[in-house]
Amino acid sequence: MSIFSKLFKKEEKLTQEQVDEIEEKVQETMEKYSKEEKLSAELPKHIEKKVEQGKINPKQKEILKQREEVHETIKKSEHIVKDKHVHEFVKTGILGFDELLEHGIPKGAATLLCGGPGSGKTIFGLQILNNAASRGEKCIYMTFEENEEKLRQHMEDFGWDWRKLEKQGNFVIKRYDPFQITRSVEALLEKAKGELMIDVSPVLFPEGFKPEWVVIDSVTAIASAFYGREETYRIYIEQLFRLLETIGATSFLITESTQILVKLTESGVEEFLADGVIILYNIKSGNVRESAIEVLKLRGTSFQKKIVAMKVESNKGIVVYPEQEVFGGT
Repeated sequence: MSIFSKLFKKEEKLTQEQVDEIEEKVQETMEKYSKEEKLSAELPKHIEKKVEQGKINPKQKEILKQREEVHETIKKSEHIVKDKHVHEFVKTGILGFDELLEHGIPKGAATLLCGGPGSGKTIFGLQILNNAASRGEKCIYMTFEENEEKLRQHMEDFGWDWRKLEKQGNFVIKRYDPFQITRSVEALLEKAKGELMIDVSPVLFPEGFKPEWVVIDSVTAIASAFYGREETYRIYIEQLFRLLETIGATSFLITESTQILVKLTESGVEEFLADGVIILYNIKSGNVRESAIEVLKLRGTSFQKKIVAMKVESNKGIVVYPEQEVFGGT
């Protein structure tokens, strides 16, 4: 029986009280977002001061203002899950990024990787796994959108030897059908009620493969497959986070957002469950685009609270410049 199957055993089923609690948290978040989508005319004083001083332009002002509201949502979620006692940290190996963190990423943390199209989320995920697999650690890239060959080509473009890593048994790219997962989860829930007699189990990892690092690309695609079944999706995503915690994997869950960030995810439940949030920006300024990165939230460690420059460089991948602050800071 797979680990995921065990989570649906009778003693591990979500109780109605747990489902109601998730529903209440999601409702609170959605109510907040409905207010945030109509941005108030008044800017926070520290942003207004920078506008008056000419340190930030109108586009940067818009980004900073909306980030203020996302920060407030993150703060609201902090009281729900207490910080874990972290004794071990891991490094991403991405040049410059680890310098933003005091110790590194807490081992076993589940982090949302948010950004708009073309912001570098896929490269960021592949690069982390390439670095970890090169150290001999077990890694899996779970794709619900792009096919495996396209992802392998991305790695080749940066000179990352995926063939060697796969041959060593340290790296796996596996594509999943989100709609098949939807059907499987619904069948499992029916079986838990005693209304279904067949044995249906969504297999997430290859048999015998216990990953230390996981990238899921993307939560947005999974949520889309559950359209019209919001309660089922919330149960599934809660169980997915629990699975990642059970196996102790350090994970990154990619989610699509607008270029100007107003909210992190559509459902609102993921940011309550996640240990961390990293945002990748790709903002058009005149005729060029500026790439930047920000650690918005990370339980269990301290980190630099600023947006810094980032570039995607040939033969290197993503390079972060921790001393090069973007948008004048906050």
